[in-house]
Amino acid sequence: MQNSYAELPNLVIRAANGVDFVYRDTGGHAEHTPIVLFQHFRGNLDYWDPALIDRLAQTRRVITFDNAGVGGSTGVPADTIEQTARDAIHFITAIGLTRTDLLGFSIGSFVAQEIAMRRPALVRRLVLASSAPKGAPGMHGWAPEVIGAVGKPETSAEDYLGIFFTESENSRQAGKETLGRIFGSRTQDRDETTDWATREAQYDAVCTWGIPDHATLERLAAIDMPVFVANGDSDPMILPHYSYLLAGLIPQARLKIYPDAAHGFLFQYHDEFATDVTEFLS
Repeated sequence: MQNSYAELPNLVIRAANGVDFVYRDTGGHAEHTPIVLFQHFRGNLDYWDPALIDRLAQTRRVITFDNAGVGGSTGVPADTIEQTARDAIHFITAIGLTRTDLLGFSIGSFVAQEIAMRRPALVRRLVLASSAPKGAPGMHGWAPEVIGAVGKPETSAEDYLGIFFTESENSRQAGKETLGRIFGSRTQDRDETTDWATREAQYDAVCTWGIPDHATLERLAAIDMPVFVANGDSDPMILPHYSYLLAGLIPQARLKIYPDAAHGFLFQYHDEFATDVTEFLS
């Protein structure tokens, strides 16, 4: 039986850019294209919900990693999405993949878009969770309540719940269960916490990505592989209307909005989302 995500060892590989990337690899299912996951702002290997990873790993190889300067990986954290994508390509190449599926969450979805445009032969299918296109109006920085929750050195469980889940009883309960899995499933050999300098670099990248530029939106026509765009209907960090915009600009995109859900919809609906992703990738 395959080990759960919470039990996987932290692996290290040195890439051509000189970075020692820390990653986890579920292995198995060599008959299917593997999927590489890209994490949200401030997230590391242990901020993935193990329930989601385990569900995805039932049918395919799943790889998570810390990009340059994030968590346990060495190197300098990039302050642009473009450089973050270049670093990620170095990692993907280092582990020997020449063709892969990508799942990007939040800032990770920006990176996944950039890889799909920069290295299209590398990407078979693309999943964009809580995403927005570069240059979309209104994306230049986050709302004050979001900054107040995640844009400070220390955050609380209540901060996390307020952004990743809605105020409904069902969503908050799902959020508490998610936190229990994220922080309770793995108690030893946890990944290093992302430091403040990395968080600042990531937010610089987010703000630059969000500078309004109508012409930049036309780039998305270059993403010619199948794409699954998904979000919660009440995401305060990346508003759902950006998902509609994104899906409308990508030629082969399909869209799903999950009800009574916020930024962490993919954890709240981990089983349903994993089923949707698996069906899309198949």
